[in-house]
Parts: sequence; structure tokens; C-alpha cells
Amino acid sequence: MARGLMEIEAARAVVENIPLPPTVEAELRHRARVRSTHYSTRIEGNRLTLAQAEEVVAQRKATFHGRERDVSEVRNYWNALLRMEEWAAKKEPLTEDLIRRLHALVEKGPRARPSDYRDGQNVIRDAATHAIVYLPPEAEDVPRLMSGLVAWFKQAEKAQLPAPVIAGLAHYQFVTIHPYYDGNGRTARLLATFILCRTGYGLNGFFSLEEHHAKDLEAYYRSLAVHPHHNYYEGRAEADLTLWLDYFVTSVASVFQVVKEEALRCAGKGIPSEPDMLRKLDRRARRVFALFSQRDRITTAEVAGVLGLSDRMARILVQGWVAAGWLVMTQASKKARAYGLADSYRQFIGNLSAIARNEER
Repeated sequence: MARGLMEIEAARAVVENIPLPPTVEAELRHRARVRSTHYSTRIEGNRLTLAQAEEVVAQRKATFHGRERDVSEVRNYWNALLRMEEWAAKKEPLTEDLIRRLHALVEKGPRARPSDYRDGQNVIRDAATHAIVYLPPEAEDVPRLMSGLVAWFKQAEKAQLPAPVIAGLAHYQFVTIHPYYDGNGRTARLLATFILCRTGYGLNGFFSLEEHHAKDLEAYYRSLAVHPHHNYYEGRAEADLTLWLDYFVTSVASVFQVVKEEALRCAGKGIPSEPDMLRKLDRRARRVFALFSQRDRITTAEVAGVLGLSDRMARILVQGWVAAGWLVMTQASKKARAYGLADSYRQFIGNLSAIARNEER
């Protein structure tokens, strides 16, 4: 685990110091998001392919006959992922309310109220044999255990435990408590990524831990089953978590190494360094700037969608960018208001678009 933590730090340092144009960053980030969405839902039995999941998140196809639930799961996870990234960027504190809102996004969508914890028992059974795989704690114990998880996170962060260790233990404890009837695995994986991103291990959004878990599900589940007894009260609560934590830290190190190699490959293709004007754009501005590689104008609704914000927050950001001089209003009508790049910034789009197309190929 110590070696894994050092590899994580080394990869993180490389990726964070490689200058990549906004469109290249946007492409790498988009690919990672699509893979995270597809593989996390696939772990839970979602039947859409990676290509179909990408169609759903790109809104090119709203339905696949007979798989409406699968489409809904993919769309909800995508929206939850975007909102999680926004919370992490703002360093929102990890609270029970945030967890409830995250689960509501995963299960019900953006308009759902925060989810209440389960009020009854939830037995996890083997799909083939129907044998009991795990019997989580009783519903009456869930609020206390969730409160304890959040309190532990605050203590661990204050004690400066390595972020991957905190994320791994939070992932394990969440699925062990199993506070909801459904959506626990998806929420746990988002929660772990939230902790990594919030504590400076987001790697610019270029990684997908979900893909790593999905490609060796047996190892993932075997590492989570740290005690032979399926009952929470018969040893699972006091189990030795070394096996799981070793798996999780090693997984993060492996995924970060892949991202490092991809970033170095992109940097080695002769990609020109960014002009100073682009370097001054913050993280959200760069993501919006990348939209112009595919279109001439954008709307606040498109900004809200790509950043996972409300329309109101998107309007405030866009107004600030207009004042900063890199966006200009091209359509003044309230119903169809649109914005374009200022001429001084538009000169960079041609080269950046070509870079993005090469990366896509």
C-alpha cells in the first residue's frame, strides 16, 4: 500500500504539471465520465453498451426499446457525476445531507428530494442461487452508523490521512452500512471519487475507477467480502480491512498510472503550448471554452449542462465571462440568448479543434 501511495503521488504530480489545451483536456475528461457512467451502472446489471451509454449522455438517443430503466440509470448517474464534480470543486463538506442528495440524483434524478434511509431490512442475495450474500445492519442502526461515518471522515481529514485511504475506507463503510434499498454501490463509488476530487486527487477528471472495478468484478467483490460470515453483526462490523484497502489503493495507483501515460502521450504529439490568454481561464471557463470547438454559439442552458449547474448559476457565470471579455453576446433575445467567443480568443479555436479531432481518432 505504501508503494501504491507513492505511485499515486508521482502520477498526480506529472498529470497536474503537463500543459494541455482546453479541448484536449475536455476530450480526456469526457471519455472518463462516459466510462465511469457506463461501467458503474454495468456493475449493477445495466445492459447498455458503452456506445449506447455515450448516445444517452450526448442526448443523441433518448430511448432503447425495452431498456428504459437502463437509460434512466445511465442518465441519472451522468447527472450525479457532474454534480459531484461541482461539489468537489467547491470543496463542499461531506455531510449526511450531501450523501442523501447524491443518492437521490443516482436513483431518482435531478429533481428528487434528498433520499431517506431505508426503513426495513435489505438482504443481498446471489442472483443465480438466491443464497444470502450479505445481511446489512438493521434499519434502526443505519442513522447512527451514517452519522459515525461522516464524523470519522472529518477526523480522518483533520489527521491528514492519505486521501486514497480515506476514500477507500469511506467506500467500504458505505456499502457495509447499505443505507438504501438500492443504489448503494453506485453511490459508494461516486462518494469515493468525490473524496479524491475534493482533496486534490481528482487528476483533472481524467480517470475512471469504475472501469477498473468493472473489468475484474470478481476481485472487486472478493476484496469487499473481508469476513466469511454474511451477517453484519457476526463479525463483518469488526473485520480486518487490509485486503480491501490494499485492493483499493492498488486500483487507484493503476488507474492513475494509465492516466499519466495518456497525458504524456498527448503532450508528446507536438501539441503547442497554451497562449497566456487561455492559461488565465479557470477550470469551469476552460470546459465551456472547449464547447466552441464544435459550435459557434452557446447558451446558458448548455453551460449549465456541461458544468452541472442550475440555469441561474450558469447565467451568473456567463455574465462574469462577458465582463471579463472572452465571451460576447451574439443574440440578445431573452428566449434565445446566445454567446460567442471574442475575436481575440476565436483565433485559437482552429488549432485546438484539430487537436481534439486527432485525440478523438
